[in-house]
Order: sequence, then C-alpha cells, then structure tokens
Amino acid sequence: MRVAVSGDEGFIAHYLKAQLGDDCQILTPEIINDGEMLPAILASCNTIVHLNGHPPDQNMERSDQEVLRLMRDNARIILKSVQAHQGIHLILVGSLRVHPNPRREDEYYSSESSLTPRDVAAEGQLWVEESALEHAMDTHPVTILRTANVQGVSPTDNEGHGVVHHLCREAGFGFFNVPGTGEEVKDMIHVTDLVRIIECVMQKPPPTREMLAIGRGQGVRMNELAEIISGETGASPQYNSRPGDEVWGIVDGWEMSQRVEIKPKVTIQEIIQEAIANI
Repeated sequence: MRVAVSGDEGFIAHYLKAQLGDDCQILTPEIINDGEMLPAILASCNTIVHLNGHPPDQNMERSDQEVLRLMRDNARIILKSVQAHQGIHLILVGSLRVHPNPRREDEYYSSESSLTPRDVAAEGQLWVEESALEHAMDTHPVTILRTANVQGVSPTDNEGHGVVHHLCREAGFGFFNVPGTGEEVKDMIHVTDLVRIIECVMQKPPPTREMLAIGRGQGVRMNELAEIISGETGASPQYNSRPGDEVWGIVDGWEMSQRVEIKPKVTIQEIIQEAIANI
C-alpha cells in the first residue's frame, strides 16, 4: 500500500513516515506545486492522508482571517488531484474544534455531533471536509478523522506537543496555569496511537464516506491532571476561572471501536512521564 501525506506540520507526518517506511511519501510544497511530479507520485498511491487541522503556516494564529484562504488554496490542489486519480482513499485528519463543547457531562464527540467551528482554522478545516465529501464515491472514498488533543514529541525539533507538554513546560518555573476551574474534562491521545488508528483505517476504506471522532475514549479532569504533574515536578497549579477556547469533553469510544480494531495503548501517566522527560 503506497501512501502520500500532505499538510506536513513536522509532527504527525513524521510518525506516519516512521510507521509506514518506504511506503510513505511526504508531499512537500515543492511536490504539490509541481504539475508533473505530483500526478506521477499519486499514480502509484492508494491513500492520501491530508493533515487538515492547523494553519499551513505554524507561525500564524488560528484566528487570523488569512488562514481560511491558505487552507482552502492548499487543499484545492489535493482535492483536485484525488478526483483525477481513481481508487484513491482520502483521509482528512483534523481536530474536534469544528464541534462546540458538549453541554452536558454525559455528551460525547461522535459522527453525529453538531458543527460550530470555534475559530478561523476550524472553519478552514470544515470547508475542506465538506468539499471532499461532495465528491466522495465508491471509487474515491473519503474518511474524516477529528482528533482529541494529540500528545507527543516531534522527532524533528524535540518539541513537545499537546496540553500535557505545555503544562509540564510551565511547571519548570515552579508553577503552571491550568485552564478552567479544574472540573473540566479533556480527552487526549498519543501520536503513536493516532498513527496506528490511521493505519487501521487505511487498510479498510469505507464504501463511500465516513466521519469519526478519535481519542482515548476516556477523559481526565484537569484538577486530577494538575495533581499528577504537581506531584511529579513539585510545581504549584494555578487555576484560571476562564477556560478560554479549550476543547472539553470525551470522544465516543464505542463508535470508534466499531470502526477500528485497535485501542489506544499509551496512558495518561505515560504521556506525563514523556512530557517531564522531554523538559
């Protein structure tokens, strides 16, 4: 199975490459904008994974209005290329930021969750998703994966990604700011588990289209997370009564288990240990 990966943000794509080896081709901007090279590469591909949950320029704020145009322009080339090559399975990997926070504690993110993009980047993500679904068919199946907060360390610059890494970095100063009151619940997933799930989806494309929320299917309260980090580092948690624009809530683990045969392996404790070691 030959796989192309676009939207490389220096994190998830590198783990996909490590997992798939020579069967994975990273589509750099130079390749994507080459009218001869891109079709030649895609001619041998079964799958395109487009990382669709972030601004193309990582230095841009998610609320920057220019982000929407850039996300559309970058995705148009990929979407057009998919339509030109029969038999390619398009997998869009985005975030849960296209959904509103659950109103009740017992609500879960699923394929049925309502859509209310939280920022400009989420608007761009949703535009790409809807554009792809318009052309989904049995010869061009589309999978949309919306992920909980992804944790891990980038192999390119050793930078930690995700809320746990952010809190652990702050703990190095002797205190760290916890968004919200501490009672809010957050789902998260390690990048290696996400890659395993993406690989599982690759091996069994949908008949035409599908949407799936991805996470551990288990939540952790922020005050419990803060206590663990405090116990490991000795730093004091500081709570902010305004949670800001954080994504709270839990992914529907039952729905996810019906689609993928594997379960996330990396625990919250292991994620925290990795973040502390990375400091």
